[in-house]
Formats: sequence, C-alpha cells, structure tokens
Amino acid sequence: MPQNNQFDAIVIGSGITGGWAAKELCEKGLKTILLERGRPVEHIKDYTTANKDPWEFPHGGSLTPQEKEKYKIQVRHYSIHEDNKHFYVNDLENPYTETKRYDWVRADVLGGRSLLWARMSFRWSDFDFEANARDGHGIDWPIRYRDLAPWYDYVEKFAGISGQAAGIKNLPDSIFQAPMEMNCVEKMLQQKIESSFTDRKVIIGRVANLTQKMPGRSACQYRNLCHRGCPFGAYFSTLSSTLPAAMETGNLTIKTNALVNKIIYDEKKQRATGVEIIDTETGKTYEYYAKVVFLNASTLASTFILLNSTSSRFPNGIGNDSDQVGRNLMDHHKSGNVNASVEGFEDRYYFGRRPNGIFVPRFVNYPDQKKNYVRGFNCQGGAWRGRGNGSMEIGTALKSSLTEPGDWRVGFTAFGECLPYADNRVTLDKNLHDKWGRPGLAIDCHFRENEKNMRDDAIQHMKEMFEAAGLKDIKAEGSMSFPGNANHEMGTARMGNDPKSSVVNKWNQVHSVKNLFITDGSCMASSASVNPSLTYMALTARAVDYAVHQLKKGNI
Repeated sequence: MPQNNQFDAIVIGSGITGGWAAKELCEKGLKTILLERGRPVEHIKDYTTANKDPWEFPHGGSLTPQEKEKYKIQVRHYSIHEDNKHFYVNDLENPYTETKRYDWVRADVLGGRSLLWARMSFRWSDFDFEANARDGHGIDWPIRYRDLAPWYDYVEKFAGISGQAAGIKNLPDSIFQAPMEMNCVEKMLQQKIESSFTDRKVIIGRVANLTQKMPGRSACQYRNLCHRGCPFGAYFSTLSSTLPAAMETGNLTIKTNALVNKIIYDEKKQRATGVEIIDTETGKTYEYYAKVVFLNASTLASTFILLNSTSSRFPNGIGNDSDQVGRNLMDHHKSGNVNASVEGFEDRYYFGRRPNGIFVPRFVNYPDQKKNYVRGFNCQGGAWRGRGNGSMEIGTALKSSLTEPGDWRVGFTAFGECLPYADNRVTLDKNLHDKWGRPGLAIDCHFRENEKNMRDDAIQHMKEMFEAAGLKDIKAEGSMSFPGNANHEMGTARMGNDPKSSVVNKWNQVHSVKNLFITDGSCMASSASVNPSLTYMALTARAVDYAVHQLKKGNI
C-alpha cells in the first residue's frame, strides 16, 4: 500500500463488473486499488463446503431460526442454504427501509455475487437497445448493438460461454464453447414446440460454465454445486478469472473490509479525487486517491454512494444534476411456474447434474406490438427425474425406493421485462442507520399493470406449449416475484445523451464528473428480458478502454 494512499485508479466493488474493471485497468498499466466491503475469500481454499456430502451438514442444508433472523431478507431468495450462507450479507447490520417490499439479495465477500450468480449469459440485440425509442418508455439508449458487439466478443473469449449458435435475430449468437447437451425429454420438447409454433425456438441455455478447459480453469464437472464456490474454476467469477489476471500484472492492490462511504469531489478541479472508506473491522475512516474512479458496487450500493457523496456543487449527490440518481429502478419479474409430467421415457436418464437449463427466447410483441402490454418475456426451465416412486414407505422399503429414478417432470418459469418508471425510486433514509452509522436506503419500487398483464400472458403461453407437447398433469402457479428477487436490479444511474435526463454518457462516464465511471447495473436505460450480466461485462471493458485513452490524452 503506498504511504500516501495514491493510485492511478480506484475500483469500488469486486463483483462481476468490478473484477472486469480491475483486470482491464491493471492490464493497461494503471496502478489500481480494488475496494471491497466484504471479507477476503481466497479461490479454492475458502470454498469450505464445496466438497462436502449432504450428510455432513448438521441441519440438512437448512438455516437455523437464529440464522433466518440474521439473514431475514436473504432467506426470501431460493439461493441461500446452510452450505453457502457465509457468502451473504448480515441483514441485521445492514438494514434498509422497504417503502414497498423489495428483496435486496447481497453478497458480503471478495468476489461479490459473481460467486452466486446463475451464469446465464446472453447478448442484447438492437431490438432491445431500440425498445425505449420504439414505444416511448424511458429514454433512448445512446448506443446500439454495433457499439457493443466487439466488446461482447472480447469478454466472451475470456469468460468462456458454452452454448449453441441458433441464428435468432433478437438473440445474437456469442463466441461459444461446445454446448451442454439437452436430455431426452428436453429434445422431445424442443421438437414438439418448434413444430407447433413457428415463432418459437427452444435452445440450451447460454451459460458461463466451461465445457472445455481454459488456462487455470477446468471444465464443468456437472455437480451443480456452483453456489458453494467452484474449486475447478469451471464457472466465471471474479475470483477464478478476472482477479488472477489483474494480480498477474503486479498493478493490483486489494483492500477488503473497506466500506465505501462517499466519493471525494474537488470543486476547483471539478474531478473526483478519491473515496472515503470505513474499515468494517476497526470502524476507522481512511481516504484513497486516484486519477480515475470506477463505481461498481452493484446498483443499489452504488446508488447509496452517489447520493451520500454530497458537496456544495452536488447537494443532492455527486453527478445528480438531472435528479435521476436513484430513479428508474428495474428488475426482472419471475412470473409464474408451469410444470407437467412426462410419459414414455422411463428407461432413459441423463449424465450428472447439469448446472444449466433450456431457454425459449422472447417471441411476444416481436417484431410488432400485439398484446395488452409492451415488451416481453423469455422462458427458462428444464426436465428432470426425481427419486423414488412417491409412496409413503418407511425404513428399508423407503431406502430401496430412493435408489430408483422417479417420474419425469418438466418446468418453465417466465422472466419478464420491467419498464423504467421514474417513481420506482431509491432515496436515503436518514432516520435509519447501519452498524457503522451510515444512513440506510429507502426503496419504493413495485411492478405495475404492464408487468402483471405480461405475467398472465406468460402463464398461458407456457401452458399451451406444454399442451402442444402432449404433456400430462399440467399445473400452473401464478405468483410473481417481488422486485429484487430476480437479482437483476438496474437503472438508477442511467445512460443517455442528454445530461438533463441521464447520469452517464455512452461511455459510462458521469456527465458532470469526467473521471468517474459507472458500469454496473446502475447504468442501464432499460432491462430487456434476458439476464444482463454479459452486457455489464462488455460495457465495463469498453468503458475502461475509453477511460484509459482519455487519461493518456489528459482529458480526465
């Protein structure tokens, strides 16, 4: 650590985008400090449960009542269990105000949610980038697919995306490793749906799990224990991929337990000069300084930092001249679940536990508007076999039945797009404080009629696809996730050409603070219907390239 805490670049947050920012900055020669609020985690060594058997967990994989209180928000999500609870944030120490219910799922470790994400990786198309301009919701994106295409190429080659080229216009193909294989029932479903509906395709998921080894990383072992941390490095994460690359340059300093409180702004220089952090172990405050700052704390945490960084120049938060910081919060809605039984494949099984599903790309309101809602959804799911015959046996008979595969079932869930509503908003709640005395966030966000109409339509479409495939015992469950529960929060510092209606420009550069860049989900002007992480990666690599060029020219 330099004695004067002076660096070329500061990266706030070590999740997917923070890891990419650190890698790109270091490889371009900048001495960079990566600040992470969570505890340190070492790749492989600290995946302490990765190779444990089910019977080694004292509570059978469940949390105790005390742990459920500690993780009272996190337990709203399916992903937290006894085997990975140590990656998640302590909700008692990090409260926030739910003006309306919002499920803020957070990691609290080096690597962030890159250790926990579902790894689905899709490119956006111009159909997505043009959506706001086409139907008038939100502001127009200042970029199009052609601007991001070479950067999708760039990050895919490094991250490793397995999938199958399909030539679908509104879901551009990536640079793929070999695809994972559909099982026999999924192949049947693909054939039945595609022959019954000319507007629908069924493809294997495009996922950041390797099917072929890469330097320092092995191919997927088909254990489906990704949520414990992958000791094989088979899925893309900050710890397995971008941080080792950054460390190899000799340009990276990592500071964990570093809770960023605010960005320091110099009014004479009209630049961000550094950040103030709170050491979460000692409670002491420190400052770090740099020529350029990348804010990648994840959407809501980044919003807090912006709003909390006040000065006489920015009384409402740094970069907030437009009053858009905190507005337009979006998340995908997981809308309904449809499942059914399958007959005729009792003599067939599949290899391992594939950590991936099948995918039906968006087909509604494409290419033209036809429904009583705008935008659309995709369907994600798969087919599987349970264990046992479902009888109420006990003892030896039960044990014996569990050694046999059970019936085949198929399930789909729809992931729908949320519109950017200005009053889906995040603000500071100065009556609420966290463990370190900082104000909390107040989150006022809910899905509207458009999303609910989409949910209803999605359930009907999923049912009709299963009916066309001849499936039996079709069951539909019509619930809708609350905002936050899809873990795709975005939009609170959106990108745009006009500083009066946006926070960052087409290079992810804050309009009014030229050396401050935001490349996590905050910058998104719309949500599309596909998982956004691959787009975040591409935007980050592109923004770093621009920032370094501007730095060398003396423009920032």
